[in-house]
Amino acid sequence: MTIHIGAAPGDIAETVLLPGDPYRARWAAESFLESPRLVNDVRGMLGYTGTWQGHPVTIQGSGMGMPSLSIYANELIRDYGAKTLIRIGSAGAMQERVKLRDLVLALSASSLSTPSRGIFRELNYAPTPDWGLLHAAWQAASARGLPTHAGGIYSADVFYDERPDLNEQMTRHGILCVEMETAELYTLAARYGVRALAVLTISDHLLRKEALPAADREKSFGDMVEVALTAAFTGEDAR
Repeated sequence: MTIHIGAAPGDIAETVLLPGDPYRARWAAESFLESPRLVNDVRGMLGYTGTWQGHPVTIQGSGMGMPSLSIYANELIRDYGAKTLIRIGSAGAMQERVKLRDLVLALSASSLSTPSRGIFRELNYAPTPDWGLLHAAWQAASARGLPTHAGGIYSADVFYDERPDLNEQMTRHGILCVEMETAELYTLAARYGVRALAVLTISDHLLRKEALPAADREKSFGDMVEVALTAAFTGEDAR
Protein backbone atom coordinates (compact mmCIF):
# COMPACT_ATOMS: atom_id res chain seq x y z
CA MET A 1 0.00 0.00 0.00
CA THR A 2 1.27 3.48 -0.88
CA ILE A 3 0.01 6.99 -0.18
CA HIS A 4 -2.10 7.07 -3.35
CA ILE A 5 -2.66 3.38 -4.14
CA GLY A 6 -4.39 1.15 -1.63
CA ALA A 7 -3.70 -2.15 -3.38
CA ALA A 8 -2.21 -4.96 -1.34
CA PRO A 9 1.09 -6.62 -2.33
CA GLY A 10 0.45 -8.83 -5.35
CA ASP A 11 -2.70 -6.96 -6.39
CA ILE A 12 -1.00 -5.01 -9.19
CA ALA A 13 0.04 -6.81 -12.40
CA GLU A 14 3.36 -6.16 -14.14
CA THR A 15 1.37 -4.84 -17.13
CA VAL A 16 -0.63 -1.68 -16.40
CA LEU A 17 -2.90 0.37 -18.66
CA LEU A 18 -3.29 4.00 -17.63
CA PRO A 19 -6.41 5.89 -18.68
CA GLY A 20 -6.69 9.36 -17.20
CA ASP A 21 -10.37 8.97 -16.24
CA PRO A 22 -11.00 6.51 -13.38
CA TYR A 23 -14.45 5.73 -14.78
CA ARG A 24 -12.84 4.84 -18.08
CA ALA A 25 -10.59 2.48 -16.12
CA ARG A 26 -13.70 0.78 -14.75
CA TRP A 27 -15.31 0.60 -18.20
CA ALA A 28 -12.17 -0.85 -19.78
CA ALA A 29 -11.73 -3.42 -17.01
CA GLU A 30 -15.34 -4.56 -17.18
CA SER A 31 -15.29 -4.64 -20.99
CA PHE A 32 -11.94 -6.32 -21.68
CA LEU A 33 -10.66 -8.16 -18.61
CA GLU A 34 -11.77 -11.49 -17.25
CA SER A 35 -12.79 -11.48 -13.58
CA PRO A 36 -11.79 -7.86 -12.92
CA ARG A 37 -11.67 -6.85 -9.27
CA LEU A 38 -11.31 -3.45 -7.70
CA VAL A 39 -7.84 -3.11 -6.14
CA ASN A 40 -7.71 0.63 -5.58
CA ASP A 41 -10.20 3.38 -4.87
CA VAL A 42 -8.07 5.87 -2.90
CA ARG A 43 -9.24 9.41 -3.74
CA GLY A 44 -11.67 7.89 -6.22
CA MET A 45 -8.84 6.95 -8.61
CA LEU A 46 -10.11 3.50 -9.49
CA GLY A 47 -7.84 0.58 -10.34
CA TYR A 48 -8.81 -2.95 -11.40
CA THR A 49 -6.86 -6.15 -11.91
CA GLY A 50 -7.98 -9.11 -14.00
CA THR A 51 -6.70 -11.15 -16.91
CA TRP A 52 -6.67 -10.75 -20.68
CA GLN A 53 -6.18 -13.97 -22.64
CA GLY A 54 -4.68 -15.46 -19.50
CA HIS A 55 -2.28 -12.55 -18.84
CA PRO A 56 -2.61 -10.55 -15.60
CA VAL A 57 -3.43 -6.89 -16.31
CA THR A 58 -4.11 -3.88 -14.12
CA ILE A 59 -6.05 -0.87 -15.42
CA GLN A 60 -5.41 2.11 -13.15
CA GLY A 61 -6.72 5.64 -13.52
CA SER A 62 -3.94 8.23 -13.55
CA GLY A 63 -5.82 11.55 -13.42
CA MET A 64 -5.33 14.57 -15.65
CA GLY A 65 -1.93 16.10 -16.34
CA MET A 66 1.68 15.08 -15.86
CA PRO A 67 1.90 15.76 -12.10
CA SER A 68 -0.99 13.37 -11.43
CA LEU A 69 0.31 10.68 -13.77
CA SER A 70 3.77 11.02 -12.23
CA ILE A 71 2.40 10.08 -8.82
CA TYR A 72 0.74 6.88 -10.04
CA ALA A 73 3.52 5.82 -12.42
CA ASN A 74 6.19 6.30 -9.75
CA GLU A 75 4.31 4.24 -7.19
CA LEU A 76 3.27 1.53 -9.66
CA ILE A 77 6.87 1.03 -10.81
CA ARG A 78 8.75 1.62 -7.57
CA ASP A 79 6.42 -0.01 -5.06
CA TYR A 80 4.42 -2.54 -7.07
CA GLY A 81 6.90 -3.72 -9.69
CA ALA A 82 5.07 -2.63 -12.84
CA LYS A 83 7.21 -3.41 -15.90
CA THR A 84 5.01 -2.29 -18.81
CA LEU A 85 2.91 0.88 -18.66
CA ILE A 86 0.68 1.93 -21.56
CA ARG A 87 -1.25 5.17 -21.52
CA ILE A 88 -4.66 4.91 -23.19
CA GLY A 89 -6.28 8.29 -23.61
CA SER A 90 -7.83 10.91 -25.83
CA ALA A 91 -6.03 13.63 -27.75
CA GLY A 92 -6.68 16.65 -29.95
CA ALA A 93 -5.44 16.49 -33.54
CA MET A 94 -3.04 19.17 -34.79
CA GLN A 95 -2.66 17.99 -38.42
CA GLU A 96 -5.27 17.94 -41.19
CA ARG A 97 -4.44 14.34 -42.12
CA VAL A 98 -5.22 13.14 -38.61
CA LYS A 99 -8.96 12.51 -38.33
CA LEU A 100 -11.44 11.96 -35.53
CA ARG A 101 -11.32 8.35 -34.27
CA ASP A 102 -7.79 7.81 -35.65
CA LEU A 103 -5.20 6.25 -33.39
CA VAL A 104 -1.89 7.95 -32.64
CA LEU A 105 1.17 6.10 -31.33
CA ALA A 106 3.46 8.61 -29.64
CA LEU A 107 6.96 8.28 -31.11
CA SER A 108 8.13 11.26 -29.05
CA ALA A 109 6.53 13.74 -26.64
CA SER A 110 7.44 17.42 -26.67
CA SER A 111 6.61 19.60 -23.68
CA LEU A 112 7.21 23.01 -22.15
CA SER A 113 7.97 21.38 -18.82
CA THR A 114 7.40 18.16 -16.87
CA PRO A 115 7.63 17.20 -13.20
CA SER A 116 11.09 15.83 -14.08
CA ARG A 117 12.33 19.10 -15.59
CA GLY A 118 14.33 19.98 -12.46
CA ILE A 119 16.49 16.87 -12.86
CA PHE A 120 17.72 17.81 -16.32
CA ARG A 121 18.24 21.53 -15.69
CA GLU A 122 19.51 23.01 -18.98
CA LEU A 123 19.06 19.79 -20.98
CA ASN A 124 16.04 19.42 -23.26
CA TYR A 125 15.51 15.71 -22.69
CA ALA A 126 13.66 13.90 -25.51
CA PRO A 127 11.44 11.15 -24.02
CA THR A 128 10.54 8.25 -26.32
CA PRO A 129 8.62 4.96 -26.05
CA ASP A 130 9.74 1.36 -26.03
CA TRP A 131 10.37 0.26 -29.62
CA GLY A 132 9.00 -3.26 -29.12
CA LEU A 133 5.69 -1.91 -27.81
CA LEU A 134 5.48 0.70 -30.56
CA HIS A 135 6.12 -1.84 -33.30
CA ALA A 136 3.65 -4.33 -31.86
CA ALA A 137 0.97 -1.64 -31.48
CA TRP A 138 1.45 -0.58 -35.10
CA GLN A 139 1.08 -4.18 -36.26
CA ALA A 140 -1.99 -4.72 -34.08
CA ALA A 141 -3.69 -1.57 -35.40
CA SER A 142 -2.81 -2.45 -39.00
CA ALA A 143 -4.21 -5.96 -38.59
CA ARG A 144 -7.51 -4.42 -37.49
CA GLY A 145 -7.54 -1.94 -40.36
CA LEU A 146 -7.50 1.03 -38.01
CA PRO A 147 -6.30 4.43 -39.31
CA THR A 148 -3.12 4.94 -37.30
CA HIS A 149 -0.34 7.53 -37.16
CA ALA A 150 3.05 7.31 -35.45
CA GLY A 151 4.99 10.48 -34.73
CA GLY A 152 5.64 13.32 -32.34
CA ILE A 153 2.98 14.57 -29.96
CA TYR A 154 2.75 17.46 -27.51
CA SER A 155 2.17 16.95 -23.78
CA ALA A 156 0.65 20.18 -22.52
CA ASP A 157 0.72 21.65 -19.02
CA VAL A 158 -2.75 23.19 -19.37
CA PHE A 159 -6.07 22.16 -20.87
CA TYR A 160 -7.29 25.68 -21.63
CA ASP A 161 -4.41 26.79 -23.82
CA GLU A 162 -3.85 30.46 -24.65
CA ARG A 163 -0.82 30.11 -26.92
CA PRO A 164 -2.14 29.96 -30.51
CA ASP A 165 1.31 30.97 -31.72
CA LEU A 166 2.86 27.89 -30.13
CA ASN A 167 0.15 25.64 -31.55
CA GLU A 168 0.85 27.05 -35.01
CA GLN A 169 4.54 26.23 -34.69
CA MET A 170 3.84 22.69 -33.53
CA THR A 171 1.48 22.13 -36.45
CA ARG A 172 4.14 23.56 -38.75
CA HIS A 173 6.71 21.12 -37.34
CA GLY A 174 4.53 18.03 -37.72
CA ILE A 175 3.25 17.45 -34.19
CA LEU A 176 0.32 15.07 -34.58
CA CYS A 177 -1.77 15.85 -31.53
CA VAL A 178 -1.90 17.26 -28.02
CA GLU A 179 -2.62 15.56 -24.70
CA MET A 180 -1.35 16.06 -21.14
CA GLU A 181 0.56 13.04 -19.79
CA THR A 182 2.89 11.16 -22.13
CA ALA A 183 6.12 13.15 -21.78
CA GLU A 184 6.37 12.38 -18.07
CA LEU A 185 5.39 8.73 -18.54
CA TYR A 186 8.18 8.20 -21.07
CA THR A 187 10.68 10.00 -18.85
CA LEU A 188 9.84 7.87 -15.82
CA ALA A 189 9.99 4.67 -17.88
CA ALA A 190 13.51 5.57 -19.01
CA ARG A 191 14.56 6.41 -15.45
CA TYR A 192 13.35 3.11 -14.03
CA GLY A 193 14.24 0.95 -17.05
CA VAL A 194 10.70 -0.22 -17.83
CA ARG A 195 8.60 -0.23 -21.00
CA ALA A 196 6.11 2.51 -21.88
CA LEU A 197 3.90 3.57 -24.76
CA ALA A 198 1.03 5.99 -25.36
CA VAL A 199 -1.83 4.79 -27.56
CA LEU A 200 -4.19 7.71 -28.14
CA THR A 201 -7.59 8.15 -29.75
CA ILE A 202 -8.35 11.43 -31.53
CA SER A 203 -11.48 12.79 -29.86
CA ASP A 204 -11.11 16.44 -30.94
CA HIS A 205 -9.59 18.37 -33.84
CA LEU A 206 -7.96 21.70 -33.04
CA LEU A 207 -7.80 22.89 -36.64
CA ARG A 208 -11.33 21.89 -37.63
CA LYS A 209 -12.98 22.66 -34.30
CA GLU A 210 -14.56 19.19 -34.32
CA ALA A 211 -15.26 16.79 -31.49
CA LEU A 212 -16.18 13.13 -31.41
CA PRO A 213 -19.85 12.66 -30.40
CA ALA A 214 -20.21 11.09 -26.98
CA ALA A 215 -22.15 8.14 -28.41
CA ASP A 216 -19.26 7.23 -30.71
CA ARG A 217 -16.46 7.43 -28.16
CA GLU A 218 -16.89 4.00 -26.57
CA LYS A 219 -16.32 2.06 -29.82
CA SER A 220 -13.29 4.13 -30.76
CA PHE A 221 -11.79 3.86 -27.29
CA GLY A 222 -12.39 0.11 -27.40
CA ASP A 223 -10.13 -0.15 -30.44
CA MET A 224 -7.43 1.67 -28.50
CA VAL A 225 -7.68 -0.71 -25.52
CA GLU A 226 -7.47 -3.78 -27.75
CA VAL A 227 -4.39 -2.44 -29.53
CA ALA A 228 -2.72 -1.62 -26.21
CA LEU A 229 -3.42 -5.06 -24.74
CA THR A 230 -2.23 -6.84 -27.85
CA ALA A 231 0.96 -4.79 -27.95
CA ALA A 232 1.69 -5.42 -24.27
CA PHE A 233 1.95 -9.16 -24.80
CA THR A 234 3.44 -9.38 -28.29
CA GLY A 235 5.97 -6.53 -28.24
CA GLU A 236 9.51 -7.72 -27.61
CA ASP A 237 11.67 -5.70 -25.25
CA ALA A 238 14.10 -4.07 -27.69
CA ARG A 239 16.41 -2.48 -25.12
